[in-house]
Amino acid sequence: MGGKQQEDARLHNRLAALRAERGLSRSQLAAAVGVNPQSVGFIERGDYGPSLVLALKIAAVFELPVEAVFSLAPLPPLSAQVYGKDSKKELV
Repeated sequence: MGGKQQEDARLHNRLAALRAERGLSRSQLAAAVGVNPQSVGFIERGDYGPSLVLALKIAAVFELPVEAVFSLAPLPPLSAQVYGKDSKKELV
């Protein structure tokens, strides 16, 4: 695959932010979906794209639709998506 095609094939995710928000370790998430904790790390870093089944299992753990966890395009900060706020703006 060429450079642009490889970039387009990258799967973005919010796993680290969601785990932190829910107080889940990589090991706990891995146990909940039946994978090795290293696999969770690889997915978080974008080094590995999960199967559709695994992506759906992960989304189910967080009780979110899969597209709230994974995306083909970079995901905006949750604060921007949920509250319509730009995280770079100063708080008023």
